[in-house]
Amino acid sequence: MRAAQAAPPPPAPRRLRNGFAPAVPGLAFLLLCFMLPVLALLLRSLTQPQWGLQNYAALLATSTYANVLFNTFAVAGLVTGISALLGLPLAWFLAVAPRFWSQLVFGIVILSMWTNLLARTYAWMVLLQDTGIINNFLIWTGIIQNPLPLFGTMAGVVIGMVYIMLPFMVLSLRGPLAALDASLFQAASLCGASRVQAFTQVFLPLLAPGLAAGGLIIFVMSLGYYITPSLLGGAQDMMLAELIAQLVQTLLNWGLAGAASFLLLVLTLSLYAVQIRYFSPRRGKEG
Repeated sequence: MRAAQAAPPPPAPRRLRNGFAPAVPGLAFLLLCFMLPVLALLLRSLTQPQWGLQNYAALLATSTYANVLFNTFAVAGLVTGISALLGLPLAWFLAVAPRFWSQLVFGIVILSMWTNLLARTYAWMVLLQDTGIINNFLIWTGIIQNPLPLFGTMAGVVIGMVYIMLPFMVLSLRGPLAALDASLFQAASLCGASRVQAFTQVFLPLLAPGLAAGGLIIFVMSLGYYITPSLLGGAQDMMLAELIAQLVQTLLNWGLAGAASFLLLVLTLSLYAVQIRYFSPRRGKEG
C-alpha cells in the first residue's frame, strides 16, 4: 500500500488571512479606542480655534509652556536615571542571593506595585512634610539644622516617582541578570581585563537591552504621569499631564490640549523607535 503523501502547504495569501483573522478583534479595539481618539485630538489641535499650527507654535514658543516641557523631561530623565542606579544593584541581589532572601525581597518589590497608587502617594505627602519623618530624622541625627523643602517641590516629585517606578526597572533587569554566564567574566579576567573593563565591556553590553527596556518604560510613563506630580509637586513644577488636564478642565482649550497630547504621543513613539533600532534583543543577537 502506498504511503500517503503529505498535503501541500496552503498558498501564502491564505496563510496570511488565517493568521490575520485572530487579530481582528484586538485591531478593531485599538482602532476604536486608540486611533480614532488620537486622530480626533490631532484634528482639534489643527482646527481650534482656527485652522493652522498656532497651537503647536504657542506650545513651543511660550515661556510658560516651554517651562512645563522642560520640567517634564527633567523629571522623567532624573526618575529614569535614579531608578537605573538603584534597580541594578537590587536586581543583581535578586539574581545572586540565596533562594529565601531572593524570594523575600522580590515579594516586597511586587507588593509595592500592588499597593494602591493613590495611597502610596498620600503616604509620601506625609513623609515629605517639613515635620514629617524624613526631616525629623535628619534633624535628630544632626545632618541638617532646618527642614529640607521636599514637599511641593520637584525633589518630592522625583522621590515619589522613583519609588513607584523602581519595580519596573528591577523586573526588566532580573531576567537578563539571571541568564548571565559567570564564565564570561572569568574569560575576561584571563584575557587581562580589569574589573572596570569587565563591567563596562562585558557586563553592561549584555544588560543593555534590559536597561533600555526598563528605561523606556519608566521614561515614557514619567512623561505622562499625573497623580504623583499633582499631589507632591508645586505650581512652579507643573508637568505636561497636569497642563493638559488644566487646559481641558479649567480653560476649555481643547486645541492646545490636543497639541500637547499629540506632541507627547510623537515623543513616546520616537523613543520607542530608538529603543527598537538600537537596543532590541534581536539586534543584539544579530550583532
